[in-house]
Amino acid sequence: MSGVVRSGRDVTSDLALRCDLVVVGTGAGGGMLMADAARAGLSVIALEEGPYHTTKDFNQHEREMLAALFQDGATRATEDGAIAILSGRGVGGSTVHNTNLCKRAPDPILAHWAREFGLDGWRPEAVAADFAAVEERLHVSPIEPGRVNRNNDVLLRGMKALGWRGGLLAHNRRGCAGSGFCELGCAFDAKENVLKVLLPEALAAGATVLADCRAERVTVEGGRATGVIARALRDGKPGPRVTITARAVALAGSAIGSATLALASALPDPHSLVGRSLHLHPGAAVAGVFDEPIEGWMGIPQSVECTEWIDFSPGSPRRVWIVPAFAHPIGFAAMAPGFGAAHMRRLRRYPFTAVLVAMVHDHSRGRVEARRDGRPKITYALDGDDARALVEGMTACARLLLAAGAREVMAPASTVGALRSERDLDALRAHRPRPLDPALTATHPMSTLPMAADPRRGVTDGDGRWHGVRGLYVADGSLFPTSIGGPPQIAIYTVGRRVARTVRDDLQ
Repeated sequence: MSGVVRSGRDVTSDLALRCDLVVVGTGAGGGMLMADAARAGLSVIALEEGPYHTTKDFNQHEREMLAALFQDGATRATEDGAIAILSGRGVGGSTVHNTNLCKRAPDPILAHWAREFGLDGWRPEAVAADFAAVEERLHVSPIEPGRVNRNNDVLLRGMKALGWRGGLLAHNRRGCAGSGFCELGCAFDAKENVLKVLLPEALAAGATVLADCRAERVTVEGGRATGVIARALRDGKPGPRVTITARAVALAGSAIGSATLALASALPDPHSLVGRSLHLHPGAAVAGVFDEPIEGWMGIPQSVECTEWIDFSPGSPRRVWIVPAFAHPIGFAAMAPGFGAAHMRRLRRYPFTAVLVAMVHDHSRGRVEARRDGRPKITYALDGDDARALVEGMTACARLLLAAGAREVMAPASTVGALRSERDLDALRAHRPRPLDPALTATHPMSTLPMAADPRRGVTDGDGRWHGVRGLYVADGSLFPTSIGGPPQIAIYTVGRRVARTVRDDLQ
């Protein structure tokens, strides 16, 4: 029997539903979990706070798509406003708007998890087959050299001139038209993601997806999860109640969403771990102006990485991953410094501008709390080591841009003006970060419901089971005990795959 996607906007009265498994969230982890659990013969209902968009809805209009595809209309941020947090909202979660970068969690990180947190099942050799299966299912392949656009070629030129390590990335695209609008949803249906691959599989196996439906509370009785109470949403406002009784519940609403729901539900947390170890993998953008046109909005947004400044060995001070970045006109205008005529001069140089971003493999720990209205409160500040790594990363980006031929480099630091040569970089190296200086962006929140064998150190075990609550699971980036220092989608898809096996075995 085929499943269906329903919208909470069409729910006119309270609903009471039953299933084997209710999944809260339909991003990489939740999407993989609902598909695999349904294919294993379980009855599955997946709840999604956001709407259900299809290819025809992705109109490439920046103003409309940012509001439609991102939490809080792309305005979500830490409590002090210092770090913008771009998270997906809608069926498919962040897989709808991400740039399709595919990297496995690094082996040194996985080995560290095994040693430090007792997660033997996450040793590199133990998880390699799952990574490979995910990559095959999502058609992950290396990006061909001929698909590197001029913005990414700037990074290649800079690395070659400096003799730094790096190279081409892998992605999960097929039939890519190179329009450059990945962040606004693919109008050409080229993303091998939840919407294109996993949702059809889940529906074919009988799963039901309730979009526009916000989970408000996980119910627990006698030490066992028994379901979810949710609200259908109409124009963002709570409507009829949806009560789902289930044999198992899985939180898969992102590191921020899952932790917020756990707190709002007062789920057992005897060691006060929920929401207290947020990693953001924050990044700062550095721009260079060239004499030749760059037109960074055209083609695949991110196809090249620089790994010169990233070392995943425990305790290493080299913790910065560098990739190209680019913004469409509204985003560029919002980030470009200056006012009036000075701001207009920068916008006129938009076609000649290349952008790199330095992302910190952070040790800093933030916190997610639940407000009375159920929305998250997010606090986070860089510690001294991460602040130093960020400055090192911004300086490295500036060096790369200058080495590639930029005539002027702009770094997002109040103490630094235009940089035109290596001699100018001392001012950037001396910068001391503080909130909003530089402005930071994060797209990879993780670690708020960390896994560990010891319940005193982790909310769940290594298979995603909530310590002390039967039938309750976590299946998203919340589980990572540390930052993974790179794009997390393959690791999160893999979490969904592994948790699906656990749920299947536990319910049989």
